[in-house]
Amino acid sequence: MAQNIPIAVGRSASTVSILWGVLLVILGIMAIGAPFLAAVAVNAVIAWLIIVAGIVHLVLAFHAHGAGSAIWRVLVGLAYLAFGGYMIVHPVLGVASLTLVLAALFVIEGVLNLMLYAKMRRLHGSSWALIDGIITLLVGVMIYMQWPSSSVWAIGILVGVSLMISGATRIGMTLALRRAMTAPEGTRLAA
Repeated sequence: MAQNIPIAVGRSASTVSILWGVLLVILGIMAIGAPFLAAVAVNAVIAWLIIVAGIVHLVLAFHAHGAGSAIWRVLVGLAYLAFGGYMIVHPVLGVASLTLVLAALFVIEGVLNLMLYAKMRRLHGSSWALIDGIITLLVGVMIYMQWPSSSVWAIGILVGVSLMISGATRIGMTLALRRAMTAPEGTRLAA
């Protein structure tokens, strides 16, 4: 009887995890179906995080031990509040800015992955770094070359694909864990 309690708790937790995975897949499909709306939602989340960071800077300014430090924190906090507020008031410009930053990030990551491949090309499996570098660099260049029109699709589609992969991974891992929990005692490690 006592042995069945952890299995029941595990099954209940795994059901919640599977439902969460399904929700992530559905949200991913919705983001791919309406990529600009998804990008505006991402912009709003980032804008609010920037505003919260600005508030934290202002609060910390009142706890600073020097006048110069306090003034600096107030100025930084006000800059964060202004930038976050601007992104909320002008979401299209916020999405365009985030898309440009994303393109630059992909280009830099792609170049760094290609440099990593150049350093480790003699190692087995290093071709994955080459493939990753080429694809990431091409995606970054493609987003940049189509900017600002890429703002309509880039962030939303990338977020949607990420959500779908995360949801599918959660479902797969949970089902594997559920199978391992119900397997006979001697075969749990092999599963």
